Amino acid sequence: MAKRIHLTELGCIACEELSELGAGKEGWLVNNPNLLCALDSHSLALANRNLILIVNWGDPDAPRVKIRPDLSPIEAESITAIEWLVFDDVRVVVAGTSCGYLLVYSVAGDLIHKQMVHPSRILKIRVRGTKKDLIQETSAEEICFVMPGIIARFDGSHIQSMLQKWFQEKNSNFWDQKNRKGDVEDTGSLSQRLPYQIWNVNKNGVCVDATVTGVMPPPLLELQSSQRYYCAVTIGEDAVISAYRLSEDRGRSLVGAILSKVVPAAASTIASFSKLIWRSNDQSPKRKPEAKTQSFARASSLTCIKDYPRKGEKLTLSPSGTLAAITDSLGRILLLDTQALVVVRLWKGYRDASCVFMEMLAK
Repeated sequence: MAKRIHLTELGCIACEELSELGAGKEGWLVNNPNLLCALDSHSLALANRNLILIVNWGDPDAPRVKIRPDLSPIEAESITAIEWLVFDDVRVVVAGTSCGYLLVYSVAGDLIHKQMVHPSRILKIRVRGTKKDLIQETSAEEICFVMPGIIARFDGSHIQSMLQKWFQEKNSNFWDQKNRKGDVEDTGSLSQRLPYQIWNVNKNGVCVDATVTGVMPPPLLELQSSQRYYCAVTIGEDAVISAYRLSEDRGRSLVGAILSKVVPAAASTIASFSKLIWRSNDQSPKRKPEAKTQSFARASSLTCIKDYPRKGEKLTLSPSGTLAAITDSLGRILLLDTQALVVVRLWKGYRDASCVFMEMLAK
């Protein structure tokens, strides 16, 4: 009796360029913590510490694209996260670095955008669609960057506008050949900052993974508030599951507001006075302006589950954002209702598990 094969071959990614990622060595694809992977409907993006390789698995004859980001050797910067971002016919690769930088590349390898999110290691990039209205079927992408104890959220509409402008300028030959190669200093990509929100979510311990599940109602005392609130779920070693209400408000205390005004003014006065005393004719070389970090918005803890020695390991959010599958160090899988913030199901005996949600028609 012939052996049954339950797998269907979709494409082939074998190429010589894979040797730069360690292909040919035992366990290079499965047991390699430095190898990152992001799958698109037609392409596969693989990355190690300093190289991104884009392979079109649907067309073996398509050219492979190798991208070597300009990373800081002083900080030993490396690529730590990678993901695809798709808007209609526009497809780009988004990468995060160990120094907290966001990098956006076209499928041709051009650097479109570079921006500092926060000076911390980016652990994961999450991309998902969110419905704008219960009646309309239009949806907008939401991009989240997860760092130790920190989560940042970018609105997809802002990124989409930036990409459309970049591709329009590229197609109209607005830039010269040097700029087309992705020279950040000449194109001004660093000066064009995308708006985003960032929150500190380590009140219950440093998180190893996190996600924004969607919009949630405001607190009872702020029902008339025009601000938008989000719900975030984090997992970690101290607290298996934690939930936070994220506010767009970056309001600070009165003392913090006073210090933020007084300290820079005092420092500027002292610096000006010192220049008058120790004025020198020698002109010091100009330094590149350092990337400014954004202050944290308010994050209020809603609930947490602490069950030592249980530790949260992986988090998978459903496409609708209403459910989350969480694996822990005891071989369990917890199914969390992200709206009620209640564990509704628990499976035992699944160590080193990876979860995924699949959508299908209800009928």
